[in-house]
Amino acid sequence: MNVPNEVKHSPARKIDIARGFGKARSSYESASRLQRVTGDAMLEKLKNRVGADGLSGCVLDLGCGTGWFTRKLAEAGHDVSLTGMDLSAGMIRHASVCGIPGVAWVVADAEAIPLPDKSCDLIFSNLMIQWCAGPQRVLRECRRVLRPGGRIMLSTLLEGTLNELAKAWQKADPDHNHINRFESEAGFRNTVLKELAGAKIETRTLRLAYTSPLALAAELKQLGASYKGEGKRRTVTAPGRARAMCQHYPRESDGGIMASYEAAWVYWVCDGAED
Repeated sequence: MNVPNEVKHSPARKIDIARGFGKARSSYESASRLQRVTGDAMLEKLKNRVGADGLSGCVLDLGCGTGWFTRKLAEAGHDVSLTGMDLSAGMIRHASVCGIPGVAWVVADAEAIPLPDKSCDLIFSNLMIQWCAGPQRVLRECRRVLRPGGRIMLSTLLEGTLNELAKAWQKADPDHNHINRFESEAGFRNTVLKELAGAKIETRTLRLAYTSPLALAAELKQLGASYKGEGKRRTVTAPGRARAMCQHYPRESDGGIMASYEAAWVYWVCDGAED
């Protein structure tokens, strides 16, 4: 979210985020196309680095959601001590029922990770940090709990994400916000490099196809990622405004639409830049 680093989420805001994702726990995995793309990119890099021996050591899946990638991380290793951590109690309950045995499932805030200093060999975090008040706090906590030689792999979304939807809503309903705010690339790079010196940061625009703007909105709701910021309408958006938004959204030649996501990945090794 594109807010100053020093601005804090109120407790109510965090509760709102946790509740929203908790409500989406049953539909989340079927709707998580983008999350699979960004997480798979990190998983592929991880497999290339650990080689034939596989993943080992203490691994934290930070913002684990339903545990999809927690399970993938378990499959990637032979001697892994796994913790799946999420702000949403609903997500953790779902993950613990559907997940694998031996995983420690923890409800916790990424800005205050309840783990000892230098206790993790890998922190894997997929599309979570954009929901936090200040990326620097999360990165600082990750650095604290990482052992020397340990690795951070995280993904996030940046300013420009859902730009087409934002512009369509701006024309249809200019007095209210409908899209979550995201950190600018320059601001995010500055924060990351200040906290994780020498980190490698990769960015790419990802575009996903939808049958209509309403299908996009439905997917965001199924993910629990609908707009949660200030300026949200207190009542249900009138059908006329929704129709106007759909009319302003650019269409493809087949009548469908594309949605853009500005993705970023961070790779860092404690006490050394990512190779």
